[in-house]
Amino acid sequence: MSQQQGKVSREIRGSVFLIGLDRVTKRNAFDSYLIHDLSLALTEYEDHSELRCAIIFAHGDHFTAGLDLIELQPKLSSGIFNYDEHHINPWGTSGRKRKKPVIVAVQGFCYTAGIELMLNADIVIAQDNTQFAQMEVQRGILPFGGATARFVQAAGWSKAMRYLLTGDAFDAATALHLNLINEMTPEAPLNRAIELAERIAQAAPLAVQATLASAKEAAEHSTEVAFSHLQQHLTPLLTTQDVQEGVMAMLQRRAPQFKGQ
Repeated sequence: MSQQQGKVSREIRGSVFLIGLDRVTKRNAFDSYLIHDLSLALTEYEDHSELRCAIIFAHGDHFTAGLDLIELQPKLSSGIFNYDEHHINPWGTSGRKRKKPVIVAVQGFCYTAGIELMLNADIVIAQDNTQFAQMEVQRGILPFGGATARFVQAAGWSKAMRYLLTGDAFDAATALHLNLINEMTPEAPLNRAIELAERIAQAAPLAVQATLASAKEAAEHSTEVAFSHLQQHLTPLLTTQDVQEGVMAMLQRRAPQFKGQ
């Protein structure tokens, strides 16, 4: 099932939700409409009980040229990036936080807000000819989609500052070295992203969400916080039907059929 709404396409493939940036004539630059529609699509994914993994990709030759500052500049002071508690913020800097996994597949240009969208994802697949740039300082602003924290966390201080403070472009091999992406592929990255998403969708969804929650506590707070909360993540899982199914599937040497219950 697929549908088109605003600037983002949506397609359901089993338990996988494909979210496509579709402002091709503007190289998928983020204007207020694209941002809003992406937020709505992620919220739909989060609230859909049968969807277990989402992929954000882009139609056309480029992932995104970044923010459409011509359209956004007059609106930046009006709180456009402040999300209410009912909507998922694609960049995870405010508003409602997502609990389900997201994979991002990038190609062509992946600039500014595109990098920050990657940094808030769980897995990133890039075509090997992708070009990246975090060039906000060259536009008189700063990376307010989370890169000042997450780029540094992923790459380390000096490596991150090399690109955050100059705005220089870098290639996919460098992005891999900087820990910004997980894999490079010579083909369209969407195919590899779908393969991984389908594997994640076959896992126990409550266990996947609990694993994400624990890992995010370590990334956003500290390992001590994550360790102190491990039991509270584990205990609810032990009484689920999925645990029983996982054990039985192992004993019977078959693929488990998890229901999220």
